[in-house]
Amino acid sequence: QVQLVESGGGLVQPGGSLRLSCAASGSIFGIKTMGWYRQAPGKQRELVATIFSGGITNYADSVKGRFTISRDNAQNTVHLQMNSLKPEDTAVYYCWINQRYDYWGQGTQVTVSS
Repeated sequence: QVQLVESGGGLVQPGGSLRLSCAASGSIFGIKTMGWYRQAPGKQRELVATIFSGGITNYADSVKGRFTISRDNAQNTVHLQMNSLKPEDTAVYYCWINQRYDYWGQGTQVTVSS
């Protein structure tokens, strides 16, 4: 089994920053891809950013230039630095990894509001 534990969500004003972190533990033997998804109320879950084991990244158009994903393969962690946050970034953010199967974190709330 694989467990994902997220941290770093919260309430921030528009234009502010937050850093999300996710730590994977359990039966880890080579994570291929790590990433973040989000789901706003009444909307489908959507991709935010992914990072492959070699470091190649992929971002949703809506967050390009504002969010940065990174990973530490030795620590099995993935991070999401979110800058210039907007109210439309408000959502529950989910950590995701692919290691033969897909695994999801429990989600962490990010609220951008004045």
